[in-house]
Amino acid sequence: MPDDRIRRIRPEDVEAAVALTYALAEYERAPDDCHLTASQLHEALFGEAPKLFGHVAKVDGEVVGFTVWFLNFSTWRGVHGIYLEDLFVLPSHRGSGLGKALLAALAAECVTNGYGRLEWSVLDWNPATEFYKALGAIPMDEWTVNRLADAPLHALAAQA
Repeated sequence: MPDDRIRRIRPEDVEAAVALTYALAEYERAPDDCHLTASQLHEALFGEAPKLFGHVAKVDGEVVGFTVWFLNFSTWRGVHGIYLEDLFVLPSHRGSGLGKALLAALAAECVTNGYGRLEWSVLDWNPATEFYKALGAIPMDEWTVNRLADAPLHALAAQA
């Protein structure tokens, strides 16, 4: 049975989601790296052709947790999947089942839409890794995330 504290994100949730994103950046020890604005998030979620999706966790009318995610594609499976960009629950609401309920909502999105997998990255030091393993998540230890951003991204693009 679906958890009534979890629902798809709505335009009126954007400000709270941005605040939670900044709280997540603080938690991940990178507060200066977060530059998200409400208008950016609103456009990504609700613009003409949205490519970002999300869910919120609400308790007593307050957004206390959220996810943002997008579709990826597995050439090996031949179907889309969900890549979970962010999942965050305020510390005062951790242990209440909201994190699991948010992940369950994404798993349901996968099953309902025929998506083959749900993936995300987690920092090695994050204590949530044990929670994820308990759900059956498999750490992809043999894979290393690679990222191009800022000057290196522009330098490579200039070679196109």
